[in-house]
Amino acid sequence: MAKKTKDKKVFVLDTSVILYAHDAIMNFKEHDVAIPITVLEELDNFKKGNDTKNFEAREFIRIMDKLSLGHKLQDWIPLNGQAKGKIKVLMHTNSKIDAEEIFSERKPDHRILNSAIRLQEELPDKKVVLVTKDVNLRLKAKSLNLHAEDYETGKIKNVSTLYNGKSECNDVNPDAINLLYEQGHVDFNQFGLEKPVANNYFILKTQRKSGLAYYNPISNLIDLVEKRTVYGIKPRNAEQAFAIHAILNPEIKLLSITGVAGTGKTLLALAGALEQRREFKQIYLARPIVPLSNKDIGYLPGDIKSKINPYMEPLWDNLKFIQNQFDESSREYKRLTEMVDLEKLLITPLAYIRGRSLSNICFIVDEAQNLTPHEVKTIITRAGENTKIIFTGDIYQIDTPYLDSQSNGLSHLIDRIQGHPLYAHINLEKGERSELANLANELL
Repeated sequence: MAKKTKDKKVFVLDTSVILYAHDAIMNFKEHDVAIPITVLEELDNFKKGNDTKNFEAREFIRIMDKLSLGHKLQDWIPLNGQAKGKIKVLMHTNSKIDAEEIFSERKPDHRILNSAIRLQEELPDKKVVLVTKDVNLRLKAKSLNLHAEDYETGKIKNVSTLYNGKSECNDVNPDAINLLYEQGHVDFNQFGLEKPVANNYFILKTQRKSGLAYYNPISNLIDLVEKRTVYGIKPRNAEQAFAIHAILNPEIKLLSITGVAGTGKTLLALAGALEQRREFKQIYLARPIVPLSNKDIGYLPGDIKSKINPYMEPLWDNLKFIQNQFDESSREYKRLTEMVDLEKLLITPLAYIRGRSLSNICFIVDEAQNLTPHEVKTIITRAGENTKIIFTGDIYQIDTPYLDSQSNGLSHLIDRIQGHPLYAHINLEKGERSELANLANELL
C-alpha cells in the first residue's frame, strides 16, 4: 500500500489544458490533480463569448462549483467516479525558487510555475508534473527541474500511419480490370482483397492497364471511379479524382481532405459544392480566424468587415480562380456573382457559423487543422437533414500555439471515424499549384 501511495502522481494543470478540454481533470485515473488559483483567474477572462474556448471555460467553472459543495477548494476533494484521485486549488504561496524573479517578468505563466514548484516542495515523496499545451511553458518548467508534459488524452500516437484514404494494388488480375470497366463494378474478391474500409479508394494496376475505384459499403462492391470536371476544374491526378468523387457522392455526408499547400484541397471542395449547388439551399465556406502574431482581430484597423477580410482573402481567391475559368459574359461567371449577392454562397469566419443549425447545406470548413477535437465535434453535431460537411487542411501546418499534428481536430476526426459508411477521407499528395510552389514544398 505504501508503494502504491508513493507511485501516485500529482498533475498540475495550466489554463491551456482547460481551454482544450474542460473535463481534463477527469482523465488522470487514480492520480491527484491541482489547479493553480491563477488558472481560475485566467478562466474568468474567457467565460464570456461564443467561441469554443469560452464554452470550455464556463463548463470547467461549473464542474469546480459542483465539486466545491460542502468542501473547501484549498483542501483535497475526491473526484467523482471510480478509481479517481483528488483535486485542490493551489493558492498563491512563496517557493524557494521564484520563477518571476528568474525570468524577470510578472506574468500568469510564472505564477503557475511557482504554484507547481511550491507543491513539489510540500510533497517530496510524490512526483509533481506540470501539464500544459504551451511548449514554451514546458521548457521553462524543465529548466527549473520541474517535470512537465503535454496533455496526451485524445492525441494520435503515430501521425505517419494515419489513414490516407487510398490503397495501391499492383499486378491485379487484368480480367478483373476489364470487367470493372465493362460493368462499372465488381466484387472485391476479384482483386484478391479482404473486405476493404468503407469508401476506401484504390489505384488498380496491371502491366498494361490501370483503373481508379472505390469500395461502396452499400453495395459491397468495388465501383469504377471516373475523372470528372466540376465547375471548370479538372482533376490533375488520381487523388484529386478521388476527392471530387467523394464530394459528389450523396451517400458520403462527412468528408476530410488533407494535403500540403497547393494540392487543391479548398479549390476542389468549392468547385464540387458549386457543381451540386441545386442539391443544397446554401453553400458555406468558412475557416477559423487564427489571430496574426497571436493578436486578436481587435488590433486590426477598421470595422469588423475590414478586420476579417485578411483572413477570408484566400477563400475569395479560390472563388475567383473558379470564376475565371469562364468568360465574364458567360452564364456560369454571372451565376457565381449572383450566388454571392444572394448569399447562396457564403464565405465567412467559422465563429459566425457556430450555434446555427445546418440543414440542407454544403458546409466547407477550411484550415480545419486549427480546430480542437471538441470544435470539430461541435460543428458535426450541428448537421441537419441533407447536410454535407467537408473539412480541409494540412495537419502539419498548425497556426495555433496549443495544437500540433497529433492533437488537432482534423487528425482526431480521421483517426476516429475512418471506416464509417457516411465518411470518406483522401490525402492529396501532389502539389498542382505551380512548379515553383512544388519546388518550395520539396526543398525549402
